[in-house]
Amino acid sequence: MADARAFDLICEEIEQKSSLSRLEARGTVRLALKKAGLDATTVTPRQMLVVVEKLLPGEFESRGIEGGAQICAALEPRLAQLSDEGSGAEAPEQVFARLGGQA
Repeated sequence: MADARAFDLICEEIEQKSSLSRLEARGTVRLALKKAGLDATTVTPRQMLVVVEKLLPGEFESRGIEGGAQICAALEPRLAQLSDEGSGAEAPEQVFARLGGQA
């Protein structure tokens, strides 16, 4: 399954704005998403925005990345440009079916 547009966008931006490689950027964002209980394939721009605001600065700090807060602040406007429509988010019925073991 392909990753959500919001995930791909943020990873590309982090790679450009930091010293992290592509693999490191994607891994860092995946860890932040996991802490939030989210998945890279279904995360919406709104959800990603919360992760960028609340969790990603700590992930940068734990990796010794300088200016993590500034990087995150620069990511927020890019997320605002994405719409939730077509972002790969699951419909509520899909989530409940999956949680109920019906999927």
